[in-house]
Amino acid sequence: MTTFKRDFKFNPHIIEVVAKNVRKYRKIEGITQEQLSTDIGISNDFLRRFETTLGKEGMSLYTLYKISVVLNVTMDKFFEE
Repeated sequence: MTTFKRDFKFNPHIIEVVAKNVRKYRKIEGITQEQLSTDIGISNDFLRRFETTLGKEGMSLYTLYKISVVLNVTMDKFFEE
């Protein structure tokens, strides 16, 4: 079986996009970092670092899912550039 490498364009900055969108939708909902972190069970400092370092802190998919539920936003919205 012959396999050909397909060419995809992956955004190397996608985590920054996600971090900016988490912040954007949190502000739209009028929720503070402290309230959101309490609602999803993470430290306020972790959420602050995620948003301000543009994702360099990293975040699990499950945490992102919980944020989407609290902010009433589908997860695909976090990946929109």
